[in-house]
Amino acid sequence: MTGPRSSSPLWQPSDERIAQANLTAFMARLKQEKGLDFADYDALYDWSVSDLAGFWTAVWDFCGVIAEDERGPVVVNEDKMPGAAFFPEARLNFAENLLRRALDNPEDDSDAIVFWGEDKVKRRLSHRELLAQVSRTAQALAAEGVGPGDRVAGFMPNMPETVIAMLATTSLGAVWSSCSPDFGVQGVLDRFGQIEPKVLFCPDGYYYNGKIIDSRPRIAEFTAELPSLTKIVVVPYIEATPDVSAIAPDGEGRAVRLEDFLAPHAAGQIAFTRMPFNAPLYIMFSSGTTGKPKCIVHSIGGTLLQHLKEQVLLCDVKRDDRVFYFTTCGWMMWNWLVSALAAEATLLLYDGSPFAPDGNILFDYADAEKMTLFGTSAKYIDALNKAELDPKSNHDLSTVRLLTSTGSPLVPEGFDYVYDHIKQDICLSSIAGGTDIISCFVGGNPIGPVWRGEIQCRGLGMAVQVYDDSGRPVTGEKGELVCVKPFPCMPIGFWDDPDGARYRAAYFETYPNIWHHGDFVELTEHNGIIVYGRSDATLNPGGVRIGTAEIYRQVEKLQEVEEAIVIGQDWEDDVRVVLFVKLRPGITLDDDLTARIRTQIRNGCTPRHVPAKVVQVADIPRTKSGKIVELAVRDVVHGRPVKNKEALANPEALDLYKGLPELGG
Repeated sequence: MTGPRSSSPLWQPSDERIAQANLTAFMARLKQEKGLDFADYDALYDWSVSDLAGFWTAVWDFCGVIAEDERGPVVVNEDKMPGAAFFPEARLNFAENLLRRALDNPEDDSDAIVFWGEDKVKRRLSHRELLAQVSRTAQALAAEGVGPGDRVAGFMPNMPETVIAMLATTSLGAVWSSCSPDFGVQGVLDRFGQIEPKVLFCPDGYYYNGKIIDSRPRIAEFTAELPSLTKIVVVPYIEATPDVSAIAPDGEGRAVRLEDFLAPHAAGQIAFTRMPFNAPLYIMFSSGTTGKPKCIVHSIGGTLLQHLKEQVLLCDVKRDDRVFYFTTCGWMMWNWLVSALAAEATLLLYDGSPFAPDGNILFDYADAEKMTLFGTSAKYIDALNKAELDPKSNHDLSTVRLLTSTGSPLVPEGFDYVYDHIKQDICLSSIAGGTDIISCFVGGNPIGPVWRGEIQCRGLGMAVQVYDDSGRPVTGEKGELVCVKPFPCMPIGFWDDPDGARYRAAYFETYPNIWHHGDFVELTEHNGIIVYGRSDATLNPGGVRIGTAEIYRQVEKLQEVEEAIVIGQDWEDDVRVVLFVKLRPGITLDDDLTARIRTQIRNGCTPRHVPAKVVQVADIPRTKSGKIVELAVRDVVHGRPVKNKEALANPEALDLYKGLPELGG
């Protein structure tokens, strides 16, 4: 980011909000019990990364983790990454922690889950009902032979049955993995084929943008190639009693409707299998386009403890809060969202298009269900801005305290839009981390200010620094995001990587014993973070590193430009910047618009950022979670093959970048 920064924050919490924050109570407890007195977040942060054992024990106690009494040592091999381990002797169960509210009061009829499937379906499930459904599903899975370490997969919409299936799986000590039902056959096989699940949950279909999509033909196709599956459980969504006969026609009883799967089992007490803290919980998949997806294995305790810290302390989630994140089950934000049950909050689930039937539906949802945390993506905020929607003019939104944004960097104009057109008194937390850590390195601070264009802070317990090209920590300069100390939610490893070579190569080869995340960032004078894009996609014209987000920020200010993607093209022993733009319908790139694009970039960034070529394209390729894929486009432009196209929501878009005559001279 270049140009002047604002001299005052966009938002500051009131004294009342600070006083009521969980984070304030956490600091008060540290003072009372340990004599630790912190003047502000920065002081607390410094302690949290200097005394890892003290900090993570305090999080465990404050958030009330349910586990066996003997917790054992907090961290061993603290000086080794990889190699460090947190709470290696502790035993706990993930589902038991998420179901704590219903377990404390089995007759609790308050909302545990509310579900909207676009404007087609609305349902709600109480804590009592959730507990009963998890009990029945766990029994059915156990009867199918599912136990500790076995994999259960979901090819599911973001609906209550998905949460139930995950909780039932993890109650048994088994491992859950999921992807969104819009994945193609090969995309599913590239993922589930590696981890060999025993049971699959899938829908008869789903809704998207008002249309009904029948999933069963694709399910029949890919399940035929997954011999590990003993049961395919079909969840009704588009039909009350779906016909499943075409799925696995040769397998006797292999495909069953959910009601038939559960029929033999009555709700009863759940026998939670307590597992080691570092036993596997989730298998997540990388979304890159550089080969088969990496299968990233996350631990039970590390995921739980990190999510409790982020939600209770950094997002200020309280009992009875109503937590929403716009996500699919193929994005790690789904896994993050469902952990809000451990904070005794209500989950607000939404499946489908956020613009069905129009751009108001998520704000309608917020008002109708008294949403307190509104989680979304930078792309969604930009789309609202481009559509010139003004939610604050026709919605109340009085209950919404926190708006979080992730998926890509939120540009400063996105901050302006939120405060001008959504709500003024709101904590806007741009957050960043990823699938690799199933959480965030940097994110929100409910007791601190929001500065325009900046992520508020580094997360507690995450020893984040910014390294320059020489591997030295810097402030106020762009560099690589690294983490110099271990943290509980580091992956256990990669699936089918017995010697850990792929795991070490992914994060620890650039800087030995230090986690290298691959984000190009800056640590600001406010101890906030600005993300300039992925470091492997940075541009290097003349050997100077430029973050792609800087260019996007400028280009997207132009009303004619809907989206853009920028790459570095090898050219005459150097690299030249090439900008592809998708324009609004009916607009054609001409010399005048090209000149205005270049002027905007020159004035907003530097002459070095100005693209050598500006090319109009009909579409921008994205992953299923909405991230643009600069590396894949770069490979296509250079005539290199792109692997794992199934990670893309629109793989056909890559063909638009092949053999472009504009790039030949």
